[in-house]
Amino acid sequence: MPVVTCMVEWSAWITEENLGQLIRVAVLLLAGPPVLYVFTRLATRFSKKHFSPHSSLLIGKGIFYGGTAIILLMALSDLGFQLTALLGAAGIAGVAIGFASQTSLSNIISGLFLVWEKPFGVGDAIKVGDHVGAVFSIDLMSIKLRTFDNRFVRIPNEQIIKGQMINITRFPIRRLDINLGVAYKEDVGRVMKVLREVADANPYCLDEPEPIIIFQEFGNSSLDFLFGVWFAKTDLLLLRNSIMKEIKERFDAEGIEIPFPHRTLYSGAATAPFPVRIVGEDDAQGAAEAGEGASGEPGAPD
Repeated sequence: MPVVTCMVEWSAWITEENLGQLIRVAVLLLAGPPVLYVFTRLATRFSKKHFSPHSSLLIGKGIFYGGTAIILLMALSDLGFQLTALLGAAGIAGVAIGFASQTSLSNIISGLFLVWEKPFGVGDAIKVGDHVGAVFSIDLMSIKLRTFDNRFVRIPNEQIIKGQMINITRFPIRRLDINLGVAYKEDVGRVMKVLREVADANPYCLDEPEPIIIFQEFGNSSLDFLFGVWFAKTDLLLLRNSIMKEIKERFDAEGIEIPFPHRTLYSGAATAPFPVRIVGEDDAQGAAEAGEGASGEPGAPD
């Protein structure tokens, strides 16, 4: 009897009108997502030609999420749901969720500011705090980085807006600054000439702008220089590896000394300290004369 009653109820509910509604909902849910996907891809491809990768990515996601919401609302409307009451309930729920998720709303607002300000785009290498990597996704809540050692990093938008962010690849050229020191006995002009020759010979150093060579200061144990060379932003590692090696080779070939700290080790109170004696010119001459006299050569005493 319960089975028969259930079948009677279903047969009473499924009328021609209800059957048409079900067919429309089924067609909408089956055909809507593929059509929306194709439309999103076309819109994203079109926006890439006229907008930045950052903006085109957000446009594509906005169309996809907005279209999904429209499909669901149309399906609910065909099933007989009152959208006015549903939207009112959604508004009340949205207010409650907003109070409960203030951090998320802050990240969304920060994401809108990033869209408007455009401090970086997809593909740029940026530094945020201790993280350095290439941007491969920009969302309303966060950005995603791929570090150079192939790690995934998610950074909330609020952290980027409130903190310091460095765009490493914003401009086509950059400058590599190398701080180095030479011994006090070296000629400053000769050192600067050798550094300029190193920059001219390196294929990754740009001729324009010219390299900068600055005699900075008299250090504690060295003459300190700043050696800055310009390069294309894609040649950083190639330039760094090659020019450091070339500086060392040229300094060795020219006899230019790079000073390093010297330390004297003392093992403890049980060991006597190393004997140190300062010998002057008179003492050295007397020692030489005494040595000659002991060997029986001219200059020895009678």
